[in-house]
Amino acid sequence: MLRIDRRAFNKLSVLALAGSRIPAFAQATTTAAQSPVGYAAIGLGAISDIFMRACANSKTAKITALVTGHPETKGKKYAAMYGIPETSIYTYETFDRIADDKAVDAVYVGLPNSMHREFTVRAARAGKHVLCEKPMAISSGECESMISACRNSNLLLMCAYRVHYDPTHLEAKRIVDSGALGQLQAFEGAFGFNAQPHQWRLTKQYGGGGSLMDVGIYPLNETRWLTNEEPSEFTAVAATRDHDSGRFAEVEQTLAWTMKFPSGIVASLSSTYGEDMPGFLRIHGDKGSLEITSAYSYQGVHLANLGGPTHIDLTTQREEPFQFKLEAEHFANCIRTGAEVRTPGEEGLHDLLAIESIYKAAGNPIA
Repeated sequence: MLRIDRRAFNKLSVLALAGSRIPAFAQATTTAAQSPVGYAAIGLGAISDIFMRACANSKTAKITALVTGHPETKGKKYAAMYGIPETSIYTYETFDRIADDKAVDAVYVGLPNSMHREFTVRAARAGKHVLCEKPMAISSGECESMISACRNSNLLLMCAYRVHYDPTHLEAKRIVDSGALGQLQAFEGAFGFNAQPHQWRLTKQYGGGGSLMDVGIYPLNETRWLTNEEPSEFTAVAATRDHDSGRFAEVEQTLAWTMKFPSGIVASLSSTYGEDMPGFLRIHGDKGSLEITSAYSYQGVHLANLGGPTHIDLTTQREEPFQFKLEAEHFANCIRTGAEVRTPGEEGLHDLLAIESIYKAAGNPIA
């Protein structure tokens, strides 16, 4: 069993931002005196596509620039969809010119994991705030350099943890914090999907690790958030059954791990790239239990009690991409008003410290 020390986890605010839906691809305008916060989307893959659709539904966040390796195809396509001038289409090589783009207040980093650090640091040098997808980076050392780069430039850094903004997860947090479940005892959770071959996430170069980095991070992060503690002891087992497809030549197929927190709470979690594993999290206290199903989906998150005096049957009613809209608008509000970021860079750092400890316990160290 691996034992480590961990800095205390600071409790975060859990108030959700409300929002209304408008037709996709029509950038909303605001009647308020303040203009929307302008985001440059870095990397125009699937996750950035969702984020851009979210901003198109917002009055306080707007896509104002694009960064892509395919400026003539993807760049012009999305520029036309969102009314972005072609002069605000940047490549990875010309990205640093964004410093002179007054329409860009912040960047959204939707790149492969191993590219997060580089473009966060470059954005900070260009004077832009950073909203970075999870995992924040591929090592805790990279996370620390990202935090320092933004802090030294007096810029905000936020990690895109959707769970912290979804109203159903927020209700679970409220119930836990209220003491209705009594003293927390244990967590069970999992998340995974059947990864198709030839994806960047199946390579060490771009993914940094296997399913833990991509999907296992969801229950890992949520248990840390709900306990208000940092895990201090870890056990882990990595396994691969598919030796024929070549998908798992560089990363594990499945990972199962346990974490013990200083208070004595334990969590048993798992993740996989080998099968469609619907996300769930069970929260057990000595006075009752909760279960979150479809826990890490973009919509339809469901919360129910499994026992005890607290009765709840709640499903998130809003549709994709509303979670991304809540993230974009929260960060926009922080930029405009100086409000505290709920999921700052330190949150991403804590997850990477835990991930490194889990891989070490599994005998597959990544750092």
